[in-house]
Amino acid sequence: MKIEQIYTGCLAQGAYYITSAGEAVIIDPLRETQPYINRLKEDGVELKYIFETHFHADFVSGHLDLSDKTGAPIVYGPTAKPEFEAIIAEDHQIFEIGNIKIKVLHTPGHTLESSCYLLIDQNGTETALLSGDTLFLGDVGRPDLAQKGANMTQEELAGLLYDSLYHKILPLDDGITVYPAHGSGSACGKNMQKETVDTLGNQKRTNYALNQKDKQSFIREVTDGLLPPPAYFGMNVMMNKKGYSSFDEVLSKGLHALSPEQFEEIAEASGALILDVRSNRDFAKGFIPQSINIGLDGDFAPWVGALIADVNQPILLVSEKGSEEEAVTRLSRVGFDHILGFLDGGFESWKKSGKETDFVNRISAEQFETEIREKEAKIIDIRKESEYHAEHIHEAYSKPLAYINEWIHKIEPTEHFYMHCGSGYRSTMAAGILQARGYRNFSEIEGGFKAIASTDIPKSDFVCLTKILSTLD
Repeated sequence: MKIEQIYTGCLAQGAYYITSAGEAVIIDPLRETQPYINRLKEDGVELKYIFETHFHADFVSGHLDLSDKTGAPIVYGPTAKPEFEAIIAEDHQIFEIGNIKIKVLHTPGHTLESSCYLLIDQNGTETALLSGDTLFLGDVGRPDLAQKGANMTQEELAGLLYDSLYHKILPLDDGITVYPAHGSGSACGKNMQKETVDTLGNQKRTNYALNQKDKQSFIREVTDGLLPPPAYFGMNVMMNKKGYSSFDEVLSKGLHALSPEQFEEIAEASGALILDVRSNRDFAKGFIPQSINIGLDGDFAPWVGALIADVNQPILLVSEKGSEEEAVTRLSRVGFDHILGFLDGGFESWKKSGKETDFVNRISAEQFETEIREKEAKIIDIRKESEYHAEHIHEAYSKPLAYINEWIHKIEPTEHFYMHCGSGYRSTMAAGILQARGYRNFSEIEGGFKAIASTDIPKSDFVCLTKILSTLD
């Protein structure tokens, strides 16, 4: 028997590949299926089942394509109602794979169909728990994502989650290995550890959610501090539940090379969003007007989902040569399938064609320090509130990038401001959005707070309540 965690850092997501005696199962596969198919062929094993822990909100699973290509059936836990053929398992139903068994544990709470899969080895010993979004390391699945479809409040769902965890998971042996569907950085939880594998015994000792004195305390702690889910989550759920275009088709359409003239013509005719996936350093130096930057070198897919939101938005790509396939693949993972093509030759071909370009007014941390010493300055910190709370420039406003659509209209266009994030990755995203909407009177700080930290600019390590999410006027 072999269990392999296939972890994708951009999504903080873990898929699982399990083999025994010539047979295999894959749990919560990513959208692109060829790597799994290659692996099955290399190992000389047959894919017997594709297990889904629930209808995912933060990414589009590869279950349908993988089933079409291998013939393996898709398995969901009780109460799931997919709009395609699947096995809807009963609670405690056993599936045999080679010399091992997998038991279904229906664990509603994160969603109503959420299930964990308990792996039983060839000796009959319960050895591993594939816990999906029910149990994370350091946290549990947020109970607010299924409210609309479930006709339940987040408190009622949290109560179901308590019952699932305390009655089905906690009684299991401490030595069982927990393999969650997500790790730190995922929006599916709020307090996840950086580790991606742990023992159940250690989680019983260290996970705050598993150490509540009663059900009401659990509900209160699990629902406290939940931020609104990204807008694309509901659309991904529907794609996972109803079906989607094959990844091969999405990739073929997205890898359509366009000359600068074709690119410009399609952009004007289709209303497509121009998405520049180069590094923030290159984007700041020059870009196609009205384009926005979300670099492939960071948390690309989650930020695409958070900032673009509508998975049906047509997209035109600007990338470094050779990275087009990676960009299309990572967009498809979060359901953005309407990629109309990419700029052949990248931004350099656009410049050589003599077409209009734009740039970000980016200054160094040292220049920033000099300028604010000489005049009164308005400073916007677009990091997360938790980052701002830890340390920030004295008198800076906290305006997280995730909420840019809420605060952008409060900016006074004639008043200059300085803007920074942690490293420059997010502030360049904000700069592109601001300039696309007509705001240009700002300076963006190269290197973000990491660079600012080495200057003598006064900083605070306490919360300025009057500044957090306050208006700019």
